[in-house]
Amino acid sequence: MPDISLKVNGKDAKGSVEGRTLLSSFLRDDLKLTGTHVGCDTSQCGACVVHVNGEAVKACSMFAADADGAEVVTIEAMAAPDGSLSVLQQAFQDHHGLQCGFCTPGMIMSAAALLAENTNPSEQEIREYLQGNICRCTGYHNIVKAIQAAAAQSNPVAAE
Repeated sequence: MPDISLKVNGKDAKGSVEGRTLLSSFLRDDLKLTGTHVGCDTSQCGACVVHVNGEAVKACSMFAADADGAEVVTIEAMAAPDGSLSVLQQAFQDHHGLQCGFCTPGMIMSAAALLAENTNPSEQEIREYLQGNICRCTGYHNIVKAIQAAAAQSNPVAAE
């Protein structure tokens, strides 16, 4: 089994993985970072979105070995060290952008990637960017409102 070494949420992480081990499994099972949800295992739902070297990636579609040497950020790193929510997380709460919460980590990670690229996206741009994320509860209206509210802040992905 190959050894991998990567930086996850700013900390060094190492492990031995089988070639077929998915990044989502490595994060959840080996590193115990269970905020990365796995809803489909087929790269369709987006619940497992993380950032790999600054890019939004569906962790169930990437082998852990392919992340060797990479910097990975998961939902656990979105809040401040004291647990206070980021502007984006708070906007999801304030604007009811979640219901059951299963898709929320992936939605927030996708939204954070969008806001890093485009600090003032239109409603259409938000909806297009989130096409790879499925929510079965909210109908997306409040998710879009939450992202728009976060975008209106000076630093939409920082912890307050």
